[in-house]
Amino acid sequence: MTRFGRYGETVTDEAKHLLDLTEKHLDIGMRGVPVGTCRTSYVTPEEGVHYCGYPIAELAEMEPEDVVYLLHNKELPSEEQSSSFRQELAIRAKMPGDLSPIFSTLPRDGHPMDWLSIGIHSLGMMDCKNDWKEDALNLLARMPRLMGLMFRYREGRTDDIPEDDTSLTMVQRFTNTLQLEDVDQEKLAKIISVYLVLHMDHGGGNLSTFVGKAVASGHATLYSSIASSMNALSGPLHGRANQSCLEFVLRVGTSVPEEVEHFVRRELEEGRPVFGFGHAVLRSEDPRATVQFALGETLCPDDENFKIIRTLREVAPRVLSENPKISNPNANVDIASGALLHHVGLTNPSYYTTFFGWARVIGIGAQIFDERVVMRDGKGVPIYRPKYIARDQSLRHIE
Repeated sequence: MTRFGRYGETVTDEAKHLLDLTEKHLDIGMRGVPVGTCRTSYVTPEEGVHYCGYPIAELAEMEPEDVVYLLHNKELPSEEQSSSFRQELAIRAKMPGDLSPIFSTLPRDGHPMDWLSIGIHSLGMMDCKNDWKEDALNLLARMPRLMGLMFRYREGRTDDIPEDDTSLTMVQRFTNTLQLEDVDQEKLAKIISVYLVLHMDHGGGNLSTFVGKAVASGHATLYSSIASSMNALSGPLHGRANQSCLEFVLRVGTSVPEEVEHFVRRELEEGRPVFGFGHAVLRSEDPRATVQFALGETLCPDDENFKIIRTLREVAPRVLSENPKISNPNANVDIASGALLHHVGLTNPSYYTTFFGWARVIGIGAQIFDERVVMRDGKGVPIYRPKYIARDQSLRHIE
């Protein structure tokens, strides 16, 4: 039997066990406890995430559709395959029903991630094929229109929404629906394109991916499973950290190194987090952050928020490394994404996690398909059922 090592390499049958479990592994959120395998991506401490073996930095400038193809087919497409796949997505992109009666009734002050989860559920109720691959591809093909409509209805911009031109790319379909005025459309499309590629997948054990696969293991629909993933992603300790990071940057308010250092030290002294730094697995700067910094230096080097994160990148790791308990004081993917999105007119940070969600719909959908259809020689992974041990309770009877 082929076994897989920590970072995707194969190991021999002699590797009989992966971890010696003890009581110290209880009540720690299953951190470090192996529960399965992943065919779409893996993460190493020094090189970050790899999609199907390719380091993320090598994929960042590719068109999102080609990276979607990679995650679902485990190979990059040829020119002919790329063209055919785009035509397939265009066919799948047609919305199965009208979301306007649903979005019109939602509270505008509700968080966009809640809107996104409801939108995904709604698409599933309108057109669920109960086929893991079909539903995964249909959903990701409809996400650009769903995202654009969500923005429009939540902002009250419901008049004169253009028709969905499915011949456009995924990013163009979103921006065409969104219709932001007085922004550089080319920059907007570029930043969203890179953002999507960087965020599509990140191994099998992050919270939103794990939750989606766990829900799917009970044979809930692909749509219900992905909506559950979005609910998991919405938490401030997971996906919503990118919203918190831009809010943090706006609070810093200066790119002067001495003032930034003073701000960071004060935050730490008062017990508040320094957003945009550190990672549970990485032990160096997140390559996704490196890509975004390079993009910012090209597209918006003089943007005030970008200048702030440039200074934070220099100052914060040095200050954080003074604490020996911090194993990785370096920039993570969240540090730059908000500043770039803000620069191209997406100035409301509460929407940022929805872009994260849009991207993860792609990777999580591919992982759910693998677990339901491919794993265990086609039998699929059984329903998730981790063991819990009773604590602080003993047998009692009603007297």
